[in-house]
Amino acid sequence: MELHKFERQLRLMMMLTQNRNYTLEELGKRLDMSARNVYRYIDAFKMAGFVVRKRNKCYYLDKSSPYFKDITSLVHFTEEEAYVLKRAIESIDGNTAMKQDLKQKLYKVYDYKILSEIVVRNGIGDNVHFLYEAIKEKKKVVLCQYKSSNSHATRDRVVEPFAFTPNNSEIWCYELASGMNKLFKVSRIGRVQMLEEAWEAEDKHRGGYTDVFHNSSDQRLPVKLRLGMNAANLLVEEYPLAEKYLTKEDGNHWLFETEVCRYEGVARFVLGLMEDIEVLGSDEFNVFLREKLRMGANKLKV
Repeated sequence: MELHKFERQLRLMMMLTQNRNYTLEELGKRLDMSARNVYRYIDAFKMAGFVVRKRNKCYYLDKSSPYFKDITSLVHFTEEEAYVLKRAIESIDGNTAMKQDLKQKLYKVYDYKILSEIVVRNGIGDNVHFLYEAIKEKKKVVLCQYKSSNSHATRDRVVEPFAFTPNNSEIWCYELASGMNKLFKVSRIGRVQMLEEAWEAEDKHRGGYTDVFHNSSDQRLPVKLRLGMNAANLLVEEYPLAEKYLTKEDGNHWLFETEVCRYEGVARFVLGLMEDIEVLGSDEFNVFLREKLRMGANKLKV
C-alpha cells in the first residue's frame, strides 16, 4: 500500500513540473484517484517546503521550489537515453526479482511508449502530451498557429497525428486539407487543440523514416561501412541506436549497414574518422563524400 501511495505522489510531482498545468479533477483522472486525495498530496508537498501555485484552477510546482531543477532534469528522457537505460536493465542476468522490480518502477512512473518512442522536453511538453493522447485515441487535432518554413505563413492546420520521430522534434500527420502525409516540427506548433472527431483517413497514413543520425524523411539511402575498433566505439557512444546495425567481422573490425535519410549525418561521422573507416557502399555515397572533400579542399586553397 505504501509503495502504491509513493508511486502516485511521484507521478503527481512529475505532472506538477510539466509545461501543462492541470486542474484537481484532471490530476485525479490521470492518477486514478479522487480530487480530494490529490489535494491532500499537494498539501503534503507544501508542508515539505515545495511552493505549489494555482492559476485558473490549475496547479503547478513553482520554479523556486527546492530541487525543482533536479526533478525536471530527471523526468525527461531522450530516445537514446531510454534505449541505454532499457538495455542496461535487460543486461541483468536472468529473470531476477531485482530486474523485474526495476522494470515495474520505471514503467509505472513512465508510460513505456512515451519512454521509448518520444522525448518530452522543456517548452513542448504540453504539445507532446496532447499529440500522444490524440495518437492513442485516434483523434484529429488542430496545430494552432503552426509556423511553416516552406510557405513562411502562420496558420492553423487540421491533421491526424500518427507517429513521432525520435527526440520528439517532429511528428508525422495526415493533413486533411492537402490530403498528404507531412512532417511537422513540434517546436513550431503554437498549441495543440484536440478535437472530438475520429481519424477518417487511417488507411492513408504513411510515416517516413528516421535514421540513427536523427534525420527524417520519406526516402531511404543504403550505407555500408567497415569500422575499426575506435570508429565502432565512437559510433555507439554518439549514436546508441546504431548498435542494432553493427555486426562483428573479426577481432578488430565491425560492419555497419543501415539506411539513412540524407548523407550529411553519416558523412560527418565518416569524414571525421577517415583513417578508421572504409566505405563499402553505396556508389552514391562515395560520390557524395568525394564532392564534400573537393569542396573542402577548394576552401582550404582560398
